[in-house]
Amino acid sequence: MKIVKKILIVLLIALVLIQFYRPEKNNAEYRDVASFEKETQVTPQIKAILETNCYDCHSNKTVYPWYAEVAPVSYFLSDHIEEGNEHLNLSNWDSYSLKKKDHKLDELIEEVEEGEMPLTSYTITHGSLSNQDKETIITWAKQVRARYNIK
Repeated sequence: MKIVKKILIVLLIALVLIQFYRPEKNNAEYRDVASFEKETQVTPQIKAILETNCYDCHSNKTVYPWYAEVAPVSYFLSDHIEEGNEHLNLSNWDSYSLKKKDHKLDELIEEVEEGEMPLTSYTITHGSLSNQDKETIITWAKQVRARYNIK
């Protein structure tokens, strides 16, 4: 029993100490997605879906929930946000070629259709996309891709 108590004390100390070492936050001064929204002709309905489900992990500005201040959750969120921005950063939309934009929209369609996005860990606390929202986002993304006319 003494060994279990010692292990628990060490774990408690580690948990307290980890609170003082924070991962870097995705905290630009503002969420710069205006060029993306303008180019892709985002409607108010699409914008609401993107703000609720996409922009926190796929732009340079994340709105963090209160529990993001508690380690190890802060590390978990930081990792997801970093990975999300590696795959698609809508704040950097202008830097993408037309071919890359088309590919990113194709991936968006595929991820939403397969239920891979938003992540389950995100939907637990934020709610999932309704079937109507999924159809709306997919239809919009397909229309944008058609305007790019990439062969």
